[in-house]
Amino acid sequence: MLPCINWLQPLLALISSTVFTRGQTCPPSCMCPDHHTVNCTGLGLSRVPDSIPLNVRRLLLSNNRIPWIPSDFLVLYSDLIYLDMRNNSLSQLEPGTLSTSSRLVFLDLGSNNLTEILSGTFGESRSLIKLRLGNNPYLSLVGTDAFMGLTSLRELEMERNGLTLLDVQALEPLSSLRVLRLEGNPWLCNCHFARLFVWLTENQNKLPTGLEGIECSLPEDGGRVPLSLLSEDSFRECQGILTLTDYLIVIFSGISVSVAAIMTSFFLASTVHCFQRLSKGGKADEEEGND
Repeated sequence: MLPCINWLQPLLALISSTVFTRGQTCPPSCMCPDHHTVNCTGLGLSRVPDSIPLNVRRLLLSNNRIPWIPSDFLVLYSDLIYLDMRNNSLSQLEPGTLSTSSRLVFLDLGSNNLTEILSGTFGESRSLIKLRLGNNPYLSLVGTDAFMGLTSLRELEMERNGLTLLDVQALEPLSSLRVLRLEGNPWLCNCHFARLFVWLTENQNKLPTGLEGIECSLPEDGGRVPLSLLSEDSFRECQGILTLTDYLIVIFSGISVSVAAIMTSFFLASTVHCFQRLSKGGKADEEEGND
């Protein structure tokens, strides 16, 4: 009996190993050191591999030439927690691509060719804790609602991009933010930067390099100065300048007042006309009575 058992054990191990291997295929040339990790770093890939195990949790795709992320990527790999796509050729993020995962904790999109982060890009990534967007030299636009829903985000890196301005509304939803990197951007110290400067001053404990590590260009001569040398008084002249929202409010208010004035004038004219007709009618009746 024992010899049979000793003979069957290697056979069962071989069968189970074969079945497991078929169910957990590792992409060609990539390494899979454990059941939930796929490492395809530095292979010169021009697209995301197709044969990634569906239960992958840690996916390393850095140092390749991948130009885009499939729109259904995080739908297929719903267990994904860690995604590293640093140093690729990403130029844009398809709407909804990164807003379908509730488990993603770490996302690195640094050192790519991104140009803008649209509003709602990370809409449903409520588990995201660390987001790297730094070293995208063409990234010059971040939507006001770009980070909406990232209630667990603690670290946001946007250093060495092409940002000249950033709406404070994009940062206000980040209630758990602890670290923010903004150094190395070509910030412009104009009136559009004033609100961001106040926010950074109030939250400079979140800046690893402090205010002195962030520079902006002065509108007069273009000279760059650290934010630590500025104060709210530096933007005093901006207090009387209306923003786009203010202009819209003024225009809307002006239109509303004009419409109200026209309606009031029409009502008064109609009322006066009615009184005049009634007055003429009364006089006519009196004349007929006298006759």
